[in-house]
Amino acid sequence: MSTRHTPRHETATVAQATAPAKALAVLRITTGLVFLWAFLDKLVGLGYATPAERAWINGGSPTKGFLSGVEVGPFDTTFQTIAGTWWANWLFMLGLAGVGIAVTLGIGLRISAIAGTTMMLLMWLAEFPLDRFTTAGEPTMSTNPIIDYHIIYALALITVALTYAGNTWGLGRKWADLPIVQRQHWLI
Repeated sequence: MSTRHTPRHETATVAQATAPAKALAVLRITTGLVFLWAFLDKLVGLGYATPAERAWINGGSPTKGFLSGVEVGPFDTTFQTIAGTWWANWLFMLGLAGVGIAVTLGIGLRISAIAGTTMMLLMWLAEFPLDRFTTAGEPTMSTNPIIDYHIIYALALITVALTYAGNTWGLGRKWADLPIVQRQHWLI
């Protein structure tokens, strides 16, 4: 019985080939956890962005604070109108939970990328200040009117979906082998 000897350069190549996959897995998991954290904070009021008394389970609205505070941009009145509506609250929370769980686990990355990118672009539009000042004359919270964290999260979601980042340290391969996913490729 002979043992196969792997030349040193092959080992280095394999290590280099897996390093990007591991980096993308870390990006996927951390991005998913950002969405899950936001969901949990809005749901139970962890005291960071949402105090316990304004938690959704205590009668608070996950969309009211953010959307009713929109004072600049081309869609300010539209966002203020939907702030706190039952359907906006439910869509937002389902989106945060769904994207967070799927991306963290590495499943359904295509649909998660679409849903999460849509959420991020809508939130980006809500904060889109071409003007540096609010109607009250106060500076906006934006430090860059074009690229902010919403755009970065959207790009991260798109990247992990396009690179099958769920296959490393995730359930992506097992998910892709499910019969329903085999028939409906958009679920990958």
